[in-house]
Amino acid sequence: MVMGVIGWIVLGLIAGYVASTLVNKRGAGLPLNILLGIVGAVIGGWIFNAAGANGVTGFNLWSLLVAIVGAVVLLVVWHAIRRSASRA
Repeated sequence: MVMGVIGWIVLGLIAGYVASTLVNKRGAGLPLNILLGIVGAVIGGWIFNAAGANGVTGFNLWSLLVAIVGAVVLLVVWHAIRRSASRA
């Protein structure tokens, strides 16, 4: 149980860091990267399941890819909302 939680935190950290590096050109900080990766895994899992593919399947490279895609989508939407709110 504890190793599973630690594994998801590590997966979230890696996915969040990669996604924030792709979108922001820098990391967002340790706690935010972990949160971004975990929420990204949920969003990515939903997107992949809706498209007919497997979502997060465990602690593996496929799940890391799904989490990164979800985190990138989350960041792009977040930045679009922030830009439109600052212009209003």
